[in-house]
Amino acid sequence: MDLKRRQPMGVELVKRGIVSETDIEKALDYQKKNPNRKLGDSIYILNLCNPDRLIQAIGEILGEKGILLRKSNIKLNITDYIALDVAKKNKVIPFEINNGKIKVCFADTVKNKNIDTIRLLLLNKGLIMESYITFESDIEKILTSLEGKASDNIEDSSLNGTITNLVDSIIKTGIEKRASDIHIEPMENVVRVRYRIDGELYTAAKIDKEKQHQIIGRLKAISNMHQEKQESQDGRILLYDDYNIRVSSQPNVYGEKFVLRLLKKNANIRNIFDLGYIGTEEDFKNSINKKNSITIMAAPTGEGKTTTLYSIIDYLNRPQINITTIEDPVEIRIEGLNQIEIDNKSTFSGALRTVLRQDPDIILVGEIRDRETAEIAIQAGQTGHYVLSTIHTIDSIEVINRLRKIGVSDYDIASTLSTAISQRLVRRICPKCKQEREFTKTEKDIIENMLRKYNEEVNLEGIKTYDAIGCKYCNNTGYYDRIGVFEILNITEEIKELIVKGAPSMEIRKKAIEQNYRPLVIDGIKKVIKGETTLEELNKKLLFF
Repeated sequence: MDLKRRQPMGVELVKRGIVSETDIEKALDYQKKNPNRKLGDSIYILNLCNPDRLIQAIGEILGEKGILLRKSNIKLNITDYIALDVAKKNKVIPFEINNGKIKVCFADTVKNKNIDTIRLLLLNKGLIMESYITFESDIEKILTSLEGKASDNIEDSSLNGTITNLVDSIIKTGIEKRASDIHIEPMENVVRVRYRIDGELYTAAKIDKEKQHQIIGRLKAISNMHQEKQESQDGRILLYDDYNIRVSSQPNVYGEKFVLRLLKKNANIRNIFDLGYIGTEEDFKNSINKKNSITIMAAPTGEGKTTTLYSIIDYLNRPQINITTIEDPVEIRIEGLNQIEIDNKSTFSGALRTVLRQDPDIILVGEIRDRETAEIAIQAGQTGHYVLSTIHTIDSIEVINRLRKIGVSDYDIASTLSTAISQRLVRRICPKCKQEREFTKTEKDIIENMLRKYNEEVNLEGIKTYDAIGCKYCNNTGYYDRIGVFEILNITEEIKELIVKGAPSMEIRKKAIEQNYRPLVIDGIKKVIKGETTLEELNKKLLFF
């Protein structure tokens, strides 16, 4: 059918006798309240006609095969063919395979560019895709049920156990699944539990609304919060031997939301190169541990700045050196360090003043947030100390601009800043289920154009990439753990001169590139070529195509 000449969906359905004009009006009213729902889905949700006839008619109108998708139709393990997060993003479910052909349901096939992505993904597995269309709401239900499989024990505790057991199960499951955070969120009709694993949020369970008050009460009790107060509070849970769990509560329109940050008490500090740090050990040594200077880590929140700083500190730590850290909070305790935790009665700047009287060699300041902290850190760097800190900027060049905006003079920046490091965390492709394939022409063009821009050369002939498939080991995501993507700006004499002159960041960037500085995307692409992550995962963080 020529889609350009097709009548509106409602008109076509009335013509075919599937629904009446009154039914269409009801569906349109529903759409006004739910603008993200298509007309066909609205008719289906409102149960205005026979769903089998409806989806078959929609399929005919769109020139596709329509099918009412039920769990009984699904004759394969979905995540063996498409990772769960890919299925959710593209609203797609494979449901049957036979003789090298795989049947796949989409929620939308009109001008849907994602169809070609899925077709290519399956083709690389040696399968020819046969596309179908079904209701988006059914796809959502099936994919949500797959998410729930990750936490069957939560559901069991909810149905059969006490509230104490339920909350304990939520936390223990989060620990087992390597979650960094647990979100317990009151919704209109349920309490939703989500885990952040390798930087991504996944729905683990939906608990009956009637248990909400008891769950909140239990969380407040074990985290030392006031039961009566319905306002933002902070607390800690110390019931789990290996974990110090920070708890934050925040009222919302449906109750009180809780976020639990899972911090392992005696976590092993990872080697800086295991984190993905670029260059040789000699390069690393030349970038750090310079007296009378500051090294600053730059990245948005949640991109692993503190973890990298811990690795640097661990590398430098030895009995002959006095190392003091000022943190909010102390996330990992390291033997041999003097670690100070900021609380409500102290500040970074106040603690830093005191630390300077404690004969330190190396000082770690958790974050430079204001002019006062920056100036004291600069002063420490100018008086024989080595200072490490973090700052919120998009890349290492912008560290200079950020310090300028805080109020640090160009002279002080040039004389004290020795290295600015920026990073992002991307998910590592799962080693258990990754599937090798050739780079597509489009992928090769993207990679080669970006490398050419910075005079980097890589021959992609014979080099393979991998698809994220999904298995039990990686919670059906296709990824397991994360790796850092780095860029390093060493402040050379030429760059110092530009800073003192007040040169803009574009001019500093140009000079840095001449001196072998490379932006984040270059290290990221090299990690894609090595098979450590995927181009799609890298683009989610850096948006370069």
